[in-house]
Amino acid sequence: MQRLDVTGLPDGPSAAAAAFYGTWLERVQALLAKGALALVFAPAGHEHTAWRLSAVQTLARDQAPVRINAVASDDPAAIAETLAYLAGADGVTGQYLPL
Repeated sequence: MQRLDVTGLPDGPSAAAAAFYGTWLERVQALLAKGALALVFAPAGHEHTAWRLSAVQTLARDQAPVRINAVASDDPAAIAETLAYLAGADGVTGQYLPL
């Protein structure tokens, strides 16, 4: 499973969503063309949950059967453990997992 760390997003949820789609979407789609992908976001408040989940779910539907999931954490061990699980969980896609 490929990994993409999504960085440099603004603090506000609307601005962060706009930046994700404007800056990261093409790269995400290019990586998905090569196979399963995990997005790694920095932790953020609950106000970011809706746009992040929507983005991942929409990409999962658009790119099926290729899998995409996302995690949010700043704990390298937790991220590694979760990504290892997701790599072997062939039926899991379109999930946003704040760790």
